[in-house]
Amino acid sequence: MATPAELERRYTLLTAVGRYDALRTREVLAAPDEPDIKPLGREECLELLALGEVIAKKAAYGQQLSVRAAREAGASWADIGAALDVDEETARRLHERWLEGRQPRDVVDSSD
Repeated sequence: MATPAELERRYTLLTAVGRYDALRTREVLAAPDEPDIKPLGREECLELLALGEVIAKKAAYGQQLSVRAAREAGASWADIGAALDVDEETARRLHERWLEGRQPRDVVDSSD
C-alpha cells in the first residue's frame, strides 16, 4: 500500500495532481455499463486517498512559501488575509504556526 510519505517522495505537486486526476476520473466514470473503464481496485482507492493528503500538504507548504514571499515583497497581513479569504489575524497566526512547525524539535534546553 502506498503511504503519503512514500508518495510525497515520488511525486511533485504537479505529478501528484495528474495521478490523482487520472484515478479520480476512472473512479467517477467506471460503471457496470462501461466495460472499457476498469473500476479502481483496493490499492488504487488507497492510493487516491493518500494522494489527496500529499496534494494538501504540498499545497499548504507552497502557500506558506508564497505568504513569506508576499511579506518580503511588501504585502501587509491584511492583503495576505484578503488573498487567502481570512482575516488579517488568522493569516498571521497560520503563518506563525507553520513557522513553529518548521523549527527543530530536538533543541536541548540550556538550563539543564
